[in-house]
Amino acid sequence: PVVSLRMDTAAKLLVSMRRNPRDWAIADLQTVARQKGLAWRQQKSSHCVFVRDDGRTLSVPAHRPIKPIYVLKFIELVEGA
Repeated sequence: PVVSLRMDTAAKLLVSMRRNPRDWAIADLQTVARQKGLAWRQQKSSHCVFVRDDGRTLSVPAHRPIKPIYVLKFIELVEGA
């Protein structure tokens, strides 16, 4: 039997972010957050704050491009580290 494994958009974005944490936009992070069940807030602010169910937060500057360190920290937040 052939097993087909399809990756969702969030999983593909996470793999791409892990491979190359440069040149991502805040909309990409929000897409992953939405599909992984993370909340975020950004109200006319220069930062977007991602919030996990356990209360852990990450503030990311919303200007483009996002620095690689913030992308790596975002991946840790999403994966539960």
